[in-house]
Amino acid sequence: MDRDFVTTARTLSEALPYMQRYAGAVVVVKFGGNAMGDNDAMAEFARDIVLMKQVGIHPVVVHGGGPMINDLLDRLGIESRFVRGKRVTTPEAVQVVEMVLSGLVNKRIVQAINDAGGRAIGISGKDDDLMVCEADDPELGFVGRPIEMNVQIIRDLYNAGLIPVIAPVATGMADNETFNVNGDTAAGAIAGALKADRLLLLTDVAGVKNGQGQVMTQIHPDQVRAMIADGTIAGGMIPKTETALTALEEGVRAVVILDGRVPHAALLELFTEQGAGSLIRSTEPSVKPHGLRQGGSGL
Repeated sequence: MDRDFVTTARTLSEALPYMQRYAGAVVVVKFGGNAMGDNDAMAEFARDIVLMKQVGIHPVVVHGGGPMINDLLDRLGIESRFVRGKRVTTPEAVQVVEMVLSGLVNKRIVQAINDAGGRAIGISGKDDDLMVCEADDPELGFVGRPIEMNVQIIRDLYNAGLIPVIAPVATGMADNETFNVNGDTAAGAIAGALKADRLLLLTDVAGVKNGQGQVMTQIHPDQVRAMIADGTIAGGMIPKTETALTALEEGVRAVVILDGRVPHAALLELFTEQGAGSLIRSTEPSVKPHGLRQGGSGL
């Protein structure tokens, strides 16, 4: 008997309690970073999402696309202005944002999932007024902060056997108003409105690190706040952890910040004892099936 096949069978068998635990669970996955520009990584991500759906999870994909937006802005000669290091989204720029996110990026992900045997459908925060925003900071132009969420369209889609893929472009309170929303922020708002079982934030780092540079596998929200206050959590990890805290306050059961560069990172987190990132939650799992790691993939 080929040893690789035996290993595959053993892996599937060991994943059984996790598959049982997550049957029917809503898992919001924020997809972005380097993987979006790599065809092989995109295909791998798509297969993982299709597998989640196959075993009874309801995956909801929210994506970014910053580098592709920047590339098209440069090619179109649309000059960028920055305030405190953040790009100002002008009326001209927000049109490009919508073209790239709702068009090019969204449909690439949809196509990859469909090619892997799934049934994906792409929408944006504008569809059915899913995400209504106001300006997060008037100096930054059309950068939105969600103030109203209408997520029934997402429930309708996943209950119909479809995988929603959502571009973080939103409508405003005024007619014909469009906002660009940070991908993590959008994913957190969607997960919160759905009261999701998990929000997985795929990043280009290994997770949240302590003062000694070690990745923390489980963190209480109070620890996160203390680490932000004392500077242990800094830079780009601050908005990610703040998104996690807000999502938890809005009813998400747990948030995981994990390294999207690791092959099958989402599957490792959901279906193995080891996990693959930093899990943030305020409570212990209500029920822990045999074999589930403390603070790990149990719900």
